[in-house]
Amino acid sequence: MIGRLNHVAIAVPDLEAASAQYRDTLGASVRAPQDEPDHGVRVVFIDLPNTKIELLWPLGEDSPIAGFLAKNPAGGIHHICYEVDDILAARDKLRADGARVLGDGEPRIGAHGKPVLFLHPKDFNGTLVELEQA
Repeated sequence: MIGRLNHVAIAVPDLEAASAQYRDTLGASVRAPQDEPDHGVRVVFIDLPNTKIELLWPLGEDSPIAGFLAKNPAGGIHHICYEVDDILAARDKLRADGARVLGDGEPRIGAHGKPVLFLHPKDFNGTLVELEQA
């Protein structure tokens, strides 16, 4: 069902410093920040030859990333994202197999302009999983 790894998302306490570290220290291609108010985050994508890193910073105190950073002040891996061919078919199969889809279970448009869903970390070895329609 899952396809390629789309990205690894890292919550960061300082988006500018994290972006500079990837750009200046690691020599990566760093995109400009973009606000995703529907998800409560500002994101910066780091392009790698085989995938992307998504740096996450909270937009407001109600952001899920604000809560994550309150528990993990230094930041850390927030979620991993896999591509799927058909997000609704993937959702239905996962639910039939007992996996919990977060929110209302309906896909929302993610930072890449494509439908996304999140799966409960307790169902996936403590890892928050995002599915994105390829």
